[in-house]
Amino acid sequence: MPVRAVLLDLDGVLYVEDEPVPGAVEAVEALRDAGLALRFVTNTTSRPRGAILDRLQRLGFAVADKELLTPAVLAVQLCRQRGHRRVALLVRDDVREDFAGLEAAEGGVDAVIVGDMGDGFDYALLNGAFRQLMDGAELIALQRNRYWMTPDGLALDVGPFVAALEYAARTEAVVVGKPAPAFFATALADVGVEPADAVMVGDDVESDIGGALGAGLAAVLVRTGKFREDAVRDSGIEPTAIADSIAEVPALVAGRD
Repeated sequence: MPVRAVLLDLDGVLYVEDEPVPGAVEAVEALRDAGLALRFVTNTTSRPRGAILDRLQRLGFAVADKELLTPAVLAVQLCRQRGHRRVALLVRDDVREDFAGLEAAEGGVDAVIVGDMGDGFDYALLNGAFRQLMDGAELIALQRNRYWMTPDGLALDVGPFVAALEYAARTEAVVVGKPAPAFFATALADVGVEPADAVMVGDDVESDIGGALGAGLAAVLVRTGKFREDAVRDSGIEPTAIADSIAEVPALVAGRD
């Protein structure tokens, strides 16, 4: 069955910080020229959605607003579905704009939403969130990646801090970003494509590849960004294909039946 849609991870696949991966801009153009529906799907929670879109466009990627899906969008939807109005936001200050539909509060909250705080993660912050969870708030993780690639090397991502809160509060986080099946379902529903007709391209073997395969998509792992041979081997996950970079993906997709 021919591929009709491609979901593309961003950081580590299309770019690393402010440098596009060689051939990435051309690869995206080639996928568009092939008539494929594209969605740009990211677990990045360190920047607001508008800033992510601006970065893509500044780096030469022609991306429309509707084509970008971030975990914050699904977190807001989830809170509305569950009647959560007051929330504790463990996100950077500029990312708070993505949660404008919710009331940010420090006490009496319905949910604790955890994103990337970077150096802002400290004992006081985590202990405050722990107490809110013990008082009955629901733990919502924008994502729970273990680590990500920076220009200086690998760095802790949100996952380790989410795991600490889960352990301390004896609770389980609701994850809205990849690898949550709902994340992939939302992206595909927007373009009207079934999972069997779609491919996910990512550098994270667990969130991108394992998540996509579990949701019924094909999955191409690229050897850029956070890719590590040992992580792939230890994961037990078998990608549909492995490419040296996004530059190889148009040819792979064109040859998939």
